[in-house]
Amino acid sequence: MNKLDKPLDAWREELSEEQFHVCRLGGTERAFSGKYHDSKVPGIYHCACCNAELFDSNAKYDSGSGWPSYFQPVSEQVLRSIDDFSHGMHRIEVKCAACDSHLGHVFPDGPKPTGLRYCINSASLHLVPREVPGE
Repeated sequence: MNKLDKPLDAWREELSEEQFHVCRLGGTERAFSGKYHDSKVPGIYHCACCNAELFDSNAKYDSGSGWPSYFQPVSEQVLRSIDDFSHGMHRIEVKCAACDSHLGHVFPDGPKPTGLRYCINSASLHLVPREVPGE
């Protein structure tokens, strides 16, 4: 996969202030504040920075955490995992493999079939709704 590499100033011009803080600086939006935390719209969630397909709504579930949660990405190749020791704890950060956008973290307390909970910031996503036949 070709890596999209841009200077921070270019990202700052293209993204909203919140998207820049979350995606490029590794920030986190407040729980229950993101536009996708309770969305039920069927479709594919893309990276807000590079438009790579990341998560299918069929893998989305309500974890009660306040952030959109998924039990798997569209493929293992679309994400990159990194050890994160910030805030006095060990977590696994997930980034977009195509552009290194910070997405959120993955935890081993999710539902079957994977047992994983990808806890993702809404600011790092863009939903492309799935067309429903007959509508």
